[in-house]
Amino acid sequence: MSIPASWFLVVGALLFGIGAYGVLTRRSALIMFMCIELMLNAVNLTFVTYAHALRDIGGQAAVFFVLVVAAAEVTVGLGIVVSVFRRRNSTSVDELSEMKG
Repeated sequence: MSIPASWFLVVGALLFGIGAYGVLTRRSALIMFMCIELMLNAVNLTFVTYAHALRDIGGQAAVFFVLVVAAAEVTVGLGIVVSVFRRRNSTSVDELSEMKG
């Protein structure tokens, strides 16, 4: 008994939608980073689903590169968030837009 590929694509679309909603509605930089990671994982699920359906390794290779970019994004992003938190004692994106100079 095999699960159809369309189910994985629907789950990927739902995960991406939840992540996009979180990025657009939340004001905390940490939660926004988590939502971006959720969106990247949804794209990874889609890549793997198509790679399995088409019997091609290209989708899995793309997932590897997406994971590398996600790791770099988390490293740089969390470094920026920590430095801003030390200075401002807040991770609110609204307060970051007020920084000048």
